[in-house]
Amino acid sequence: MKKKLFITRPIPDKVIKKAEKYFTVTMRDSVLPTKNEELVYALQNFDAIIGAIGDQFSLGVFSTAKTPRTKIISNFGVGYDHLDLNAAKDLKIKVTNTPDVVTNATADLAMALILMASRRAVEGDRLVRSGDWKGWNPMQMLGTHVSGSTLGIIGMGRIGKAIAKRGNLGFEMPVLYYNRSEVSNEGLQNSHQVKSLDDLLINADIIVVSLPGSPETHHLIDNKSFEKMKSSSILINIARGEIVKESDLIVALKNKSIRGAGLDVYEFEPSVPKALIDLENVVLLPHLGTAALSVREKMGNLALENIIAFLLDQKEPPNLIN
Repeated sequence: MKKKLFITRPIPDKVIKKAEKYFTVTMRDSVLPTKNEELVYALQNFDAIIGAIGDQFSLGVFSTAKTPRTKIISNFGVGYDHLDLNAAKDLKIKVTNTPDVVTNATADLAMALILMASRRAVEGDRLVRSGDWKGWNPMQMLGTHVSGSTLGIIGMGRIGKAIAKRGNLGFEMPVLYYNRSEVSNEGLQNSHQVKSLDDLLINADIIVVSLPGSPETHHLIDNKSFEKMKSSSILINIARGEIVKESDLIVALKNKSIRGAGLDVYEFEPSVPKALIDLENVVLLPHLGTAALSVREKMGNLALENIIAFLLDQKEPPNLIN
């Protein structure tokens, strides 16, 4: 008899068809995060779960499940701050994620946000669509020249390095990066690691947040950070929304303490404050970091491979995080 697999959100058809060769598959048809009671039911009745951001596998959920049937939770994505790893480990549940396959897509989107926010592309689109555009003029919608601007990266992991490479080699941007451990700048030109976050905030023109979400990084960027940044600087967040204190960002944008921002994530996602929506100097995207079909298929296949390795091949899953 096939083991039972629960998938919390719709994923690409190719991945589903592959999963059905190995497992009896149940997939929710809702795109919304899974409710706690559904997660408890899944833990009690399925051998494996493919979950995603927004599915709050908290201590409370694990405690309510008591003696779960689930042996492995394979996270569809690289970030796992919505999963209580210690609680899962206490119940002997393996937790995995899907690194590497998300790196280039997320870095590409960071560059898209850099260009959109710096060159005021969304404002320009709105102007043309409104019918109010009067034609080209020398002072029209002047933005920030990206090529040659100093790129600051907070968090020099896989994605941070990929962003640095794109900015440095593609746009001739000097790179400053802040990371809690020492990271090599091999393959980059005119780049170096700064000793403090303040050094980066003070000197960078375009700042990209590329850190995992954690209690240590919660509200890392707040009003004190914006006070240190150049008034011409632009903030990009493709990491986790709660790393940036959203209320302070709104004030900084309103007061022109910084020139602009580009966001793919939000502090209380999917809720976005009207005060942020009403601002012209911010680009807002609906968490599109890995939103390319080929990338989502790779993520799904890797999530599935983690489960197959552990449940069927009885090996340690390749991307174990607990």
